[in-house]
Amino acid sequence: MRYGRGREVLKDLSFELASGSFHFLTGESGAGKTSLLSLIYLANRPSRGLIHLFGQDIATAPRRQLPFLRRRIGVVFQDMRLLDHVSAFDNVALPMRIAGRDARDYRDDVAELLWWVGLGERMDALPQTLSGGEKQRLAIARAVVGRPDILLADEPTGNVDPAMSLRILKLFVELNRQGVTVLIASHDPDLVARSGQPTLVLDNGEVRRLEGREA
Repeated sequence: MRYGRGREVLKDLSFELASGSFHFLTGESGAGKTSLLSLIYLANRPSRGLIHLFGQDIATAPRRQLPFLRRRIGVVFQDMRLLDHVSAFDNVALPMRIAGRDARDYRDDVAELLWWVGLGERMDALPQTLSGGEKQRLAIARAVVGRPDILLADEPTGNVDPAMSLRILKLFVELNRQGVTVLIASHDPDLVARSGQPTLVLDNGEVRRLEGREA
């Protein structure tokens, strides 16, 4: 992958994530973690090479298929990208509305999910009134409300304290137990170590090694 005519920020990558697996993605700042995630959630296409997702090559998939593929992918962005002018409930419900679902069909699911992430009593709150940890859990709820097959998270614990980091990690672990494939980009070595999950180490645009137990 390259941006414009610049140098390749990702090159010679070759790895496979089994369905239902849980991996961390680590590497120094600038190693290409965010760029790699962007390829997987279809925000960008590779300048060369192949990416197989859900049994097909997404690098050459027709553009008309991309919206359907994206609905199978949940993303927790580093900056969270919450809508500040609407409630926590409406933030989580947004993917359902974009998909054209009737509010009567998803209202209970959204409410149940907010209780599950510990925000049941903050459904009507605006994001700017939430703490950093609450915002992060809200972003996770929005990412998984559509029941994705794979969940990608870019530094989801970067702005919270260690106790909240572990609480957020437990949410990801529980989602993985429900069958969701999880890939988390993180620069927090303590969190990665405590998770016990296998880790892809990205160095200068290449996956150098796989650490930890096998998926």
